[in-house]
Amino acid sequence: MYRMLADNVYKLLNSSVFLSAFFSWFFAQLIKTIVEVSRGRNSSSRDILASLVWRTGGMPSSHSALVTSLATSLGFVEGLSSPVFIFSLFYGILTIRDAMGVRRSAGNQAQALNQLAADLRERLEVRFKPVKEVHGHTPAEVFIGSLLGFFIAMAFCL
Repeated sequence: MYRMLADNVYKLLNSSVFLSAFFSWFFAQLIKTIVEVSRGRNSSSRDILASLVWRTGGMPSSHSALVTSLATSLGFVEGLSSPVFIFSLFYGILTIRDAMGVRRSAGNQAQALNQLAADLRERLEVRFKPVKEVHGHTPAEVFIGSLLGFFIAMAFCL
């Protein structure tokens, strides 16, 4: 049983689909972290690690890179008419739409609410705990992330 599990993990880690999706996400997060550090937004090692592994928003979109790479690599490996490619294509479209549209709108609303609350706190001494501002993506961030994912999938699958 242990041998079978080890063989399956080995196959997963050597899969061109897995590798292209993983490295698309990783390189997008790495580029994003480098951009943030160069702009002086992250200074501590904890902030840098959080940005590299967890934080969303920024250039390029790791959401777009990952789902574009996943769909592209599945298209190359399984064919454009395969159900798994079609599923990943529409999953990617929904993910990108959410990253660019819904999450961005929610982040803008949270930012406006936090500003309003700060004004009320200042004028009326009202206590308010700020809401988390979710950072969505701009069309440029999505486009660059998608290009990154596409070319990384080509590198792993062709």
